[in-house]
Amino acid sequence: MYLCKYNYICKDNYKGMTKEKEIFNRARRLLGNDNMRRIEEMRVILFGVGGVGSWCAESLIRSGVSHLTIVDSDRVSVTNINRQLMANTTTIGMVKVDALKDYLLKINPDAKIEALQKVYTAQTADLFDLDSYDYVIDAIDSLQNKMLLIERATASKARFFSSMGAALKLDPTRIKVAEFWKVEGCPLARALRQRFKKTKRFPKKKFLCVYSDELLENKGEDSPSNSQWDLAKAQINGSLQHITAIFGLTLAGLVIKDIVK
Repeated sequence: MYLCKYNYICKDNYKGMTKEKEIFNRARRLLGNDNMRRIEEMRVILFGVGGVGSWCAESLIRSGVSHLTIVDSDRVSVTNINRQLMANTTTIGMVKVDALKDYLLKINPDAKIEALQKVYTAQTADLFDLDSYDYVIDAIDSLQNKMLLIERATASKARFFSSMGAALKLDPTRIKVAEFWKVEGCPLARALRQRFKKTKRFPKKKFLCVYSDELLENKGEDSPSNSQWDLAKAQINGSLQHITAIFGLTLAGLVIKDIVK
């Protein structure tokens, strides 16, 4: 192996270097061999790879997770480009999970990434054996499907982390982590709790959420009302990459922290 100018490893010599010694060198220095081995062995499933989930997926792969299942039914749209990792002018129209998988394999070609173009609903929930995963991550927008995933995931053996609403935010310093029933100032969390109480179907165990108590108004002329959450589909509100990405990176951080702990 030789180093190119500025000490970068030449692409042609990638085959000569090992993932263990090179790609995760800095992570191993911080976490140690045993923790890196555990991270590599963990099985993670991520539902939703949009503005939050796509960045979560990248952080997991860059941190050493080698078994990742990504689930999303959508295709890349031009309106995704401002905040989603795999969205650019060349991927418009591609299946999101396929475009993201291609990107992630360029980071770690040895990662085992399963891309499922599916939506998590009452009709498809039984297709997912959540007990076979160590971690389940929720980055779903739809209130109804999110509620179902929370119910199923908290009843499984897996550890579960969830993203609350990341739209209508501007201030990154107001992003926080709290247990679901202690999340304050988030309309999505409030709507979920109201729905759980109304149906008397509750999460089976406590779980941490990433959220922000900031709530701005849509200012665009074509903006919808943001006063109510639609049960069956996601709200279409304004959002920015620096917020959605922090949500996603924080979710990944919760997983890595939990594994190391």
